[in-house]
Amino acid sequence: MQAITVFCGSSSGRKPIYATQATSLGKTLAQSGITLVYGGAQVGLMGAVADGALAEGGKVIGVIPGFLGRKEIAHDGLTELIVVESMHERKQRMNELSSGVIALPGGFGTLEELFEMLTWGQLGLHQKPIGILNVDGYYDDLIKLLQSMVDNGLLRESNYAMVLVDESIDGLLQKMKDYEPPQEKKWMTASQT
Repeated sequence: MQAITVFCGSSSGRKPIYATQATSLGKTLAQSGITLVYGGAQVGLMGAVADGALAEGGKVIGVIPGFLGRKEIAHDGLTELIVVESMHERKQRMNELSSGVIALPGGFGTLEELFEMLTWGQLGLHQKPIGILNVDGYYDDLIKLLQSMVDNGLLRESNYAMVLVDESIDGLLQKMKDYEPPQEKKWMTASQT
C-alpha cells in the first residue's frame, strides 16, 4: 500500500488513548513509507495522526473543504493541502489518492466517511481494504450491529467480511495487506444492500 486514508474525529475524545493511538498510527505509516491521506485539520485526532506522521518525516496529504478550513483549522505543516468544494468531493479525492482506508474513533463524520467507502466497495466501485482500528473497544457496539445485520439477512456475510478490525496497528495493517475483496457479483436485491 502506497497511501492510506485515515478517517477520525476533529476532537480528541475523553480517553487519552485515542490521541496516543492516532499519533502512533501516523508514525507507523511514515516509518512504513506509506503516505497519510486525511481530512486536513490540525485539531483533535486528525491533528494527532498528521503530527505523528510528520514527526517521522512522512508524507501527509490533507483534503479539506474550503468552508471547513476555518472551522477545523487547516494544518499548515503538511506535505500538501488540497482544498475542495464539498464533503462529497473530499471523500472522492481521498479515495482517489489512497490504496486503503482506516477509521479511528470519531463521530458522525467519521462514520459517514467509513460507510460511504464500505458502500462503494460493496458496489464494486473500488476493491481497497477498509480497516477499523478498534482503540480500547470504541467500535465494539458497531461491530455487533454489523453482525446483527448479517444475522437478520440485511447484509451479506461477504460484505461484512470487508470490514477489517483489529485493536493493534500492526495487526490491522497486516490484515489490510492480506485483504482479498469479495469475488461475487455486485448486483443484489434491495434487502441485501
